[in-house]
Amino acid sequence: MSDVKKLLMLPHIQVHNANALSSPYTIGFPAMTAWLGAVHALQRRLNQHGIGVRFEAVGVVSHDVNLQTYKGTNDFVSSIIGTGNPLDKSGERSSFIEEARCHLEVSLVIECSHIEIEDQEQALAAIVHLLNGSMKLAGGDIQKFTQPYFMVVEEGDDENMRRFKRALMPGYALIERRDLIVEAMKEGADALEAIIDHLAIHHTCTVSQANSEKENEEENAAGENIEKVDWKTHRKTRDGKSLGWLVPIATGFQGVSELGEAKNQRDPDTPHRFAESVVTLGEFKMPHRLNRVEELLWRYHQEGDLYLCHQSSHEHLSSSLNEDQEYSEFE
Repeated sequence: MSDVKKLLMLPHIQVHNANALSSPYTIGFPAMTAWLGAVHALQRRLNQHGIGVRFEAVGVVSHDVNLQTYKGTNDFVSSIIGTGNPLDKSGERSSFIEEARCHLEVSLVIECSHIEIEDQEQALAAIVHLLNGSMKLAGGDIQKFTQPYFMVVEEGDDENMRRFKRALMPGYALIERRDLIVEAMKEGADALEAIIDHLAIHHTCTVSQANSEKENEEENAAGENIEKVDWKTHRKTRDGKSLGWLVPIATGFQGVSELGEAKNQRDPDTPHRFAESVVTLGEFKMPHRLNRVEELLWRYHQEGDLYLCHQSSHEHLSSSLNEDQEYSEFE
């Protein structure tokens, strides 16, 4: 991959009612497939307008997320805040399926190619028109955004990287942490157990004698010395240090049936197969901690029955990826 990256910056996009049900068993930040899918759709629409740009990879930086849930006093779990659907002809609420939603503000960093300097103004005008039109992001409506622009960043150039990181602050870049699950599985853990182990919140207490002499001299009604109880809340650590702000993130799908045809399938010209979500760990990291642009970018990758969004820093973890294979661009 080139050391000089041409980037399309889509800064501070505010999205209303984005899909927060990123997989069948996780609610939170939208799946990576949603972001790469939206960028893929944007490229196809630009190509239809005669702009031959190609998008190679996508980075996502979150500035704000408002998950539409409610947790009352003494509630153990949160409840989804639903929408007020219209009454049916009998004057009653019709049945509906709860949908997890979130309002968010993100910046997208898109690595691009096949676009010349003289074509950039036309491309930006078309992008603004599409974003103001019927385009959606992660199933949500785009309310407003800052003017998009192109920038060139050379890997290894400190001044370039500082300028790039300033453009993304304040925010949190979403990066892949599949390596933590791989390490846990090598130690004998199941994949789901590894995810839960890294996300579980542990509450521990320590009991000690009261510190002051006055407290030591006092005794309660039962004649016992007073003890001091300290509670601590923490997640899994390594060598006493936090592993970062870890979250579950859906990164693709795994086929569970053979390629074939299905009755009433959406596209009659494309082979059909049933699939299930692939969930791994991600980490929200502040952009000033990034050393290279490539650490931020996600790419499409297909491997056997797996259809994934990967980061190139984790390609060594793919079982069948050899030196002749690369992560695919948007086609």
